[in-house]
Amino acid sequence: MPRFTVHVRDEWLTVPCRDLSRTVQWLGLEALKRYIKNKPGNGGIGSVQETSFYVRRCQGQGLLDADDTLEDTLEDNDFVEIVIDGDTNPSQPGSGQLNSPYREPNEYILLDGNNLTSTDLVNLGKGLYMIKLTPEAEKKVGQSRALIENIVTENKVVYGITTGFGKFAQTVIPKSKLKELQENLIRSHSAGVGKPLSPERSRMLLALRINVLAKGYSGISLDTLHQMIEAFNASCLSYVPEKGTVGASGDLAPLSHLALGLMGEGRMWSPKSGWADAKYVLEAHGLKPISLKPKEGLALINGTQMITSLGSEAVERALAIARQADIIAALTLEVLKGTTKAFDSDIHELRPHPGQKEVAFRFRSLLDSDHNPSEIAESHRFCDRVQDAYTLRCCPQVHGVVNDTIAFAKNIIDTEINSATDNPMVFAERGETISGGNFHGEYPAKALDYLAIGVHELAAISERRIERLCNPSLSELPAFLVCEGGLNSGFMIAHCTAASLVSENKVLCHPSSVDSLSTSAATEDHVSMGGWAARKALKVIEHVEQVLSIELLAACQGIEFLRPLRTTTPLEKVYDLVRSVAKPWIRDRFMAPDIEAVHRLLLDQKIWKVAHPYIEKYRMEHFPESRLVSPTAFVPNSPASPRKHLCNECDH
Repeated sequence: MPRFTVHVRDEWLTVPCRDLSRTVQWLGLEALKRYIKNKPGNGGIGSVQETSFYVRRCQGQGLLDADDTLEDTLEDNDFVEIVIDGDTNPSQPGSGQLNSPYREPNEYILLDGNNLTSTDLVNLGKGLYMIKLTPEAEKKVGQSRALIENIVTENKVVYGITTGFGKFAQTVIPKSKLKELQENLIRSHSAGVGKPLSPERSRMLLALRINVLAKGYSGISLDTLHQMIEAFNASCLSYVPEKGTVGASGDLAPLSHLALGLMGEGRMWSPKSGWADAKYVLEAHGLKPISLKPKEGLALINGTQMITSLGSEAVERALAIARQADIIAALTLEVLKGTTKAFDSDIHELRPHPGQKEVAFRFRSLLDSDHNPSEIAESHRFCDRVQDAYTLRCCPQVHGVVNDTIAFAKNIIDTEINSATDNPMVFAERGETISGGNFHGEYPAKALDYLAIGVHELAAISERRIERLCNPSLSELPAFLVCEGGLNSGFMIAHCTAASLVSENKVLCHPSSVDSLSTSAATEDHVSMGGWAARKALKVIEHVEQVLSIELLAACQGIEFLRPLRTTTPLEKVYDLVRSVAKPWIRDRFMAPDIEAVHRLLLDQKIWKVAHPYIEKYRMEHFPESRLVSPTAFVPNSPASPRKHLCNECDH
């Protein structure tokens, strides 16, 4: 019999329907009857017939016409919501929606716990792949589980398997209560607070935990791991509050919330259901809740996966904005009629930091007047300016160390992604479990604090370039880049916005990992605070993206006052791309949408994709003997490894 899952205020109800020719209005009335029946005092509702309400889908919030038939409107076990007039509607916890419509992927990525990268993980978060285990991983998982079963059978006393946790490590638990021990662990540790992770970030967290379990050192059963993979592939994603981890003994609170949903408790999100009770979401996708076996609760929550998954996104976004910052700064230099002498390769060979050399090279490739003639550069070729302000002249040195910082952080994060972080570790080949401290988040915490400090400098120097663009005494351009100044304010407050974001970043760049508070009755007496390191690194990077969005808009506006002169070909392509989403500033208008539109260009790496072919063409012409791409370069449409990526249809 068809049925529908209906949310009314704080309750989820299943409403069966034999006759699909009934209307949406009937479904709403039937759900209200059931709600009133189950509530003391009728839930504060009088007569059902006198109650005014409307019906909408849980996913997408689309309104349903009361007179439409169910067969024309809904599918079996669809999720809908009844909103009673006068009620506020906070049914969706947090943001909770994907940034783009979810489309089920048709490719798989193979996980073995050894070869996942931050790029892979971000793509898994975006829903570009489903997951399969390699045969080797399945074998290792099975071997480690066999050791756990032997420990239980032989009544051995082993931490976390037959004992309590933390301060209760000396308490031996009877075999009959081992399942309850693991379930209690998950429930009690699900104590996080704050907004939930977005579906993308929750998906990354689940994928990374699966990858770590696939290494075969956690003692998870193959059945449970397969259930986790099925939930991931169906995009059934637990409600995971973003706050609550101290980053030692693992990200216990967020990972417990992740596990809680898989157990059919708490809340879950899926593209089909939106936010709903986990048991309903799993059931709607034909999945069963996980039933924890000995050690499995501990296996699900020991580790640094919250820090590392958010850190992966931070590293990837940092890479993207650092590349594009070079392009934006080059455009600003053109508008301010700067000189390219400071980017001479001989200068940078004398201080050969990899990032510095690469940034100087990118500036040459974008500004080289012989390769891509710039009419703007020609217009001031014989001026008497010897050198530019530091914000222009020192871009290779300042942007360069950012690139090297990102490379350092990415190496730490990629290592952490493929590290076993459980306690105790299960060594099947040795036939023993060993307690250690791989769950401590100090490595990614320190790397992400360092990343935030490094990447912030892109915004700090960008804000100073915006000042130069807006200040007529420095730019030779109209004040605040607008005609009829006074009547129009132009970029005056956009610069203030950039300044405010830079100021916020100065506070956020204070490292969280220098702090530690003893927890768990002094058992966990030094912690990393890595969860906050990861979250604030992402916030710093977002601010950097927004400041550079403002600079890019300002630089393009500056070009308007230099017309009909043209800049180099790659920078003209960048200008054209910006103008496809933001018109020139002729008179004052609502500016926030322009900043948001350009920010989206940066997030999608479209500025880089436009300029990158010219950079690489220049590289090949000047260094034909080398086909090596720089460590921080972006290679669009690079072929996927056939070992890692499989087509859904043919497994090839």
